Amino acid sequence: MTPSREPDDDEDDWEDTLSIGADSDDEPTVPCPYCRRDILEDSPRCPYCERYISEEDHAGPSKPVWVILTALICLGIAIWWVLTVI
Repeated sequence: MTPSREPDDDEDDWEDTLSIGADSDDEPTVPCPYCRRDILEDSPRCPYCERYISEEDHAGPSKPVWVILTALICLGIAIWWVLTVI
């Protein structure tokens, strides 16, 4: 004899736990493209991995590499000139 199976109440409990945190007043969230955690849709930067979401919000490098190399070469020439004149 096979015992009859009654409707499983666990399924109803699972749906209730999913809807506990879902309020209509909450701000919309999206997954971070880098760490995949939920962040606010309007966030310019992920609070978890601290990466910028879009390129236009990214601060970027302060100076291009060629500017730094040119400055170092000019500094080296200036130091060489000062040492040879004295």
